[in-house]
Amino acid sequence: MKKHIGGQAVIEGVMMKSDSKVAVSVRKKKKIITKKMRYKPISNKYKILTIPIVRGFVNLIEMMVLGMKALTWSANQQADKKEEKLSKKELGLTFFIATVATILIFIVAPYYLTKLFIKQANLLFNLIDGVFRIIIFFLYLIIIGFMADMKEIFRYHGAEHKTVNCYEAGKKLTPENAKKYPKEHIRCGTSLLVIVIVVSILLFSLIKDPRWYVNIPLRILFIPLIAGIGYEAVRIASRFKDNIITKIIIAPGIWTQKLTTKEPSLKQLEVAIKALNTVK
Repeated sequence: MKKHIGGQAVIEGVMMKSDSKVAVSVRKKKKIITKKMRYKPISNKYKILTIPIVRGFVNLIEMMVLGMKALTWSANQQADKKEEKLSKKELGLTFFIATVATILIFIVAPYYLTKLFIKQANLLFNLIDGVFRIIIFFLYLIIIGFMADMKEIFRYHGAEHKTVNCYEAGKKLTPENAKKYPKEHIRCGTSLLVIVIVVSILLFSLIKDPRWYVNIPLRILFIPLIAGIGYEAVRIASRFKDNIITKIIIAPGIWTQKLTTKEPSLKQLEVAIKALNTVK
């Protein structure tokens, strides 16, 4: 039985993760270097964290932490700096800043934009709020897509997906074989974000109090639940990916990946394959 493998693009490389292994491979000075990272899911210690919905939020947090570690290491390689261990304090600060920025951009900003048009926290308010959230999300993706560094990361993102698709198809992992597969993947974090936005529109509609000091804190409290539901939705979709209903539901996420992935080169696929072979 094949291992469940996922990952993310980093600077000039790819991180791959299986159930118990993590590897980051980057291209540096015409050669590929790989770093193995320790990975012990906290759910192994606390079984309550394996409960559906709960495991989704926990998995999201763990992936964010692993992703930041991988990005830090990959950045150090390209800058020719001596590798520095990311302290718990630095990791915590980075995570805190990223979390606050996400809340301000995708929760607070849409709320106040909607308040310019509607004062009452009703269904229409939450629909318009959701539309603003979607617009902000796509504007963000489009804007960063023009950045040269992000274009390169998006190519490695495509390499990650093609490599995983090739692996899951049972084909020999070579750059030429992986090149034939789609650069989109059903379990991509981009698809998860699209589902999370839709779920947030539904759950935020339950908040009837329009006052900001009540409405916004309640929205923040809903985040773990929203992330958990989104995770379970992607998990179910990947299990029944050939079902016509599933294909319709995941279509927006797959389409959105057109913005976050680009066609990789054979050399970039080689890097992704190295990372995947290390964790399989």
